[in-house]
Amino acid sequence: MRAAVLYDAEDVRVEDRPVPEIGEGEILVRTTASGICSGDVMGWYVARKAPLVLGHEPAGVVAETRAAGFSLGDRVFVHHHAPCFACRACARGEYVQCAAWRSSKIDPGGIAQYFRVPAGNLRDTLHLPAHVGFPDASLVEPLACVVKSLRRSGLSAGDRLYVIGLGVMGLLHVLAGREMGAEVFGGDFIEQRRAIAQRNGATALHPDDVRDALPEGADVVICGPGTPAAMQSAFDAVAPGGTVVMFTPFSPETAIAVEPERFYFGDRRLVASYSCGPEDTRASLALIEQGVVSADKVGADLVTLEDVPRAYRDLAQARIVKPIVVF
Repeated sequence: MRAAVLYDAEDVRVEDRPVPEIGEGEILVRTTASGICSGDVMGWYVARKAPLVLGHEPAGVVAETRAAGFSLGDRVFVHHHAPCFACRACARGEYVQCAAWRSSKIDPGGIAQYFRVPAGNLRDTLHLPAHVGFPDASLVEPLACVVKSLRRSGLSAGDRLYVIGLGVMGLLHVLAGREMGAEVFGGDFIEQRRAIAQRNGATALHPDDVRDALPEGADVVICGPGTPAAMQSAFDAVAPGGTVVMFTPFSPETAIAVEPERFYFGDRRLVASYSCGPEDTRASLALIEQGVVSADKVGADLVTLEDVPRAYRDLAQARIVKPIVVF
């Protein structure tokens, strides 16, 4: 089979790999669509994982099964991580802190013609409704991360939500935030991205214009880019009693500064939101089923497997918003 392999941020190749063999309690999925994650173009982040077969946002069709509850031809979304549901972290709903969640993965990755789903990962493998297209289904995982982010933010209907960065994750925040009844603002330096956000119901702004548009600040600010400058913008934009969500990790050597007096006396909060769990993937699929979120709404580019190296470069250089590999 063919698979997209990342050796470093400047070296992505499409190579031949053996089709994985499955064991008892496992399934083999023929990939039909899988997104290239914006996190996978952060050089410092992927360097410690390389080499690896790209792709953790896959949807596909069951090609072989040795697991109860799955039949040949079933249309599925597969989460690359799944929790044990038995540990203390799982009991608290902190699935990403579960040791099983952190150690689980699909084999070899989602941007390959086939991948193996270990028995543990079937705990967060969802059957897809017939009317949900595979490119849309490939958004289940990234949208689930957004569902979790907004849940941790405490966003309520009527709140002012400001999203910093209108790449695909920012656009998904726009769509999900609008569905929750928030008044949504989005900031980005790239006009094309602002236009997509505007079509999806946000007030899209150049970052220099945010202070005028939100003189009292936003109740929830999502900091998309993992940079000190973006985080400072988030701190500047959050209203008293509001919350800043750190949605993207920072490189280990990066430090950020917080004004403790402003945060303390303003009752402001800073929370992190990392990945997602089974409750989030189910809520995400429901939004996609309802047509709230689609690949078309976020301006996705559908690309072939052989075109992954180019699409990866285009994403890294912000020339496209979301590449989805279709098979």
